[in-house]
Amino acid sequence: MRFLLALLLILWTSAATLAERRVALVIADDDYRLIRPLANPVNDGEAMEGALKKLGFEVVLETNRDLRRTRRALDDFREDARGADVALVYFSGHGVEISGDNRLLPVDADASSLDALEKTSLPLEEVREAVAATAKVGLIVLDACRSDPFAGAGSEGRGATSLAKDAADKVRPGLGRVGRAENILFAFAAAPGETAADGTGQNSPFTAALTKYLGTDGLEIRSVLTLVQQEVYDLSRGKQLPYVESGLPQLFFAASTKEQLPERERLLLAMADVTPQMRGEVEQIASDADMPLAPLYGALISTDTSHLSAESLNARLREAADAFVKVRGEMKTLASDDPQVTALRRQAEEQLSLGAFDAAREKLAAAAEIDSTSRKALKANFVSRTLSEAATRYLSAGAARADLDYTAAIRDYEEVLSLFGEAGQSALKLDDADRQIRTLDELGKLYITVGNTAAAGRAYEALLANLEQRVRQETDPSVRRDLAVSHTKLGNVRMTQGDLPGALENYQTARTMLSELTAADPGRLDWFGDLAMNDDKIGNVLVTQGNLASAAQVYQESLSIKKELAGHEPERDDLQRELTISYDEIAGLARSAGRLDDAQTSYEESLRIRLALAAKQPDDAERQRDVSVSHDTIGDLKRERDDAAGALAAYRDSLEIVERLASRDPDNTELQRDLSVGNTKVGNALKDQENWPAALSAYRQALAQAQALADSDPDNTEWQRDLSVSLEKVAGVLAIQGDRKGALKLYLDSFTIVDRLARLDPANSDWQRDLSITLSEIGMLKAKQRDIKGARKAFEDSLDIRQQLAQSDPENATWQRDLVVAMIDYSQVATNPKAVLSEALERTLELDRSGRLAPRYKFMIKFLQDRLARTK
Repeated sequence: MRFLLALLLILWTSAATLAERRVALVIADDDYRLIRPLANPVNDGEAMEGALKKLGFEVVLETNRDLRRTRRALDDFREDARGADVALVYFSGHGVEISGDNRLLPVDADASSLDALEKTSLPLEEVREAVAATAKVGLIVLDACRSDPFAGAGSEGRGATSLAKDAADKVRPGLGRVGRAENILFAFAAAPGETAADGTGQNSPFTAALTKYLGTDGLEIRSVLTLVQQEVYDLSRGKQLPYVESGLPQLFFAASTKEQLPERERLLLAMADVTPQMRGEVEQIASDADMPLAPLYGALISTDTSHLSAESLNARLREAADAFVKVRGEMKTLASDDPQVTALRRQAEEQLSLGAFDAAREKLAAAAEIDSTSRKALKANFVSRTLSEAATRYLSAGAARADLDYTAAIRDYEEVLSLFGEAGQSALKLDDADRQIRTLDELGKLYITVGNTAAAGRAYEALLANLEQRVRQETDPSVRRDLAVSHTKLGNVRMTQGDLPGALENYQTARTMLSELTAADPGRLDWFGDLAMNDDKIGNVLVTQGNLASAAQVYQESLSIKKELAGHEPERDDLQRELTISYDEIAGLARSAGRLDDAQTSYEESLRIRLALAAKQPDDAERQRDVSVSHDTIGDLKRERDDAAGALAAYRDSLEIVERLASRDPDNTELQRDLSVGNTKVGNALKDQENWPAALSAYRQALAQAQALADSDPDNTEWQRDLSVSLEKVAGVLAIQGDRKGALKLYLDSFTIVDRLARLDPANSDWQRDLSITLSEIGMLKAKQRDIKGARKAFEDSLDIRQQLAQSDPENATWQRDLVVAMIDYSQVATNPKAVLSEALERTLELDRSGRLAPRYKFMIKFLQDRLARTK
């Protein structure tokens, strides 16, 4: 809006600038006689004099004047400048507020008593009257201190000597708000009550910024002062923010119009629009990272944050801060044999600290081009120039990372790897090899962030190979720990892609390494945390493969480690959260085994911890999401107990949380998946209550969400599986409502997905079970359509899968019950249905005798007895 307004007034501005008379009185006092002198005001005054003259002002400079000569200067200014178009008074020195009255202190100011101070100080009102009587546009700029001007020499800012006791309760250091600024603009060096620094150089920060930006082309004076405000705020890291009160009746442009402001100035203007709450958050993150404010504001402003939750935005900013700190460290230490390249890198560092990401990357691109040109032209220094260019590209990637520009960062990191490849692995020095490893790790993270799992896998495979070579060359246990963690990272990618054997191999390799490392150095608690996390990964694979007994053992080992870590540091919320993950995993196994009481105990302990954590930080999205997960799992348990109403209430509690989180962060794929799963579970509970229209509505909503995710990343097997489940949920209700043709089409669509997944990894028991369920449903519909041959084939294939699963783990109550259901289905087309139903009944009774038949499935006993009674 500021720029649009400036453009609309180009012609008026140019003409007015040429015709108008501009006058300025600059007063600068630092050689105080009775209070502590200052260092910079006269320098400030001289700098302002030069800046104003360049803008066409007639300037009178008065330095170190007493009260009498200051008043005379004001009177002369009023007389000589009368009728001017623009009048500006600038004061640099001490200022105070006495009983609500703002006063400027000349060099003879006397603080020996309140009466003396009042008699030897200049009321700001006298300055205002002089300016108002002089010109149509009036500007009063006050670089007076906001710290105690009467404090000892060690105080911050422009201080002075002690104030008389009788004045102490009536005098406030600095200047207060004007309140009414009719026809005049007031600019103060700092907000009322805040500290303004005198500066460590020749000028105060406020005057340095003012002289820098006062002549900015094409900006109205209030926008110029906005630049000054944000510059001082940025360079002081939030400690000082100049303050402006404007009552100007018309616009005032100090200089002619220009089309485009530099990147730094655009950032400063944008910073002014950030809310106070967000300012506080940025300041805290910058303080934690010990970094300037501008780069964080740059990342914030360049990113679309409208859809992000507070927690997600905070995480993004901390990610940007971490990336900035890393690249700044690299820029400070990374040197080049070419002084021109080194100089460009240093200039890039300066631009990066100012939040000028584009300018920083332009400097780095210029440095890289120097190396690129040289290495192509002079083969003798090909390797050194190649490695130098790789280092520069690495810095450029870090700058893009700090700006949260993932696409640019990936492009630069890939170029780094390409350059290392041209140089040859044997040519890499230790620093280059370290940089190559960090590049691969960053690429893996970035590819996961943008949803390219295949590329992430390639990056982590290359990282693994590099670290394996380093381990053979070095004895540092930290390198071996990094290798173990890289195995875990690659395992995560393979798990996402559905490669369970490959993932398990990576996780188990990592576990062996971490077990050896923690045994050798029990004091490294963070390595024990790595071990516990890796155990969770192993358990997840074993569960998916159907090896519940081994999974239970691994989960218990993980829980033991986590309890030990939480006991060492009970105040750490992250360790408490880790406990809930293990409780959920253990509860899930107990539920699968039909031990519902044990499952409930663990689920409730998990929910108890999560509710306590969420209560401590109600706005934390991750903690709220954890609570939603607990409601979900308890809802599942209530369904098992045949409590459809209780399950529906729990599912809706969970979905309400997720909907709230997803509305603030719609690009978060985890939350989008939670929405799909949540709607599916609500549909399940409604289906249990035979509320078919409501169940179908919930299932269709879940299907739309699952379809969108699956389309966005076809390699994500988890999302593909979610899609197949949603297709079948909708199909199931359509079949009940009599739309058998529509239902069969959806089941066949689902079969295409689950059959592909099952063939992809025959050892994945979840996918095999999914396939058996789909085949059963297809068989049921074909039987109703009198396609007995097709029905028999589907039922037999389903029964075969379930028999294999049940035999692989007799203790898995879910798989035993699945086998009974398959037998019931197959009995419809079997040549000896009575024998099949008899075996099904015996298996069901055995489950009931062993306490593994959940209440909601008790009906199966009578159902089978009645079916047998009717079967010949």
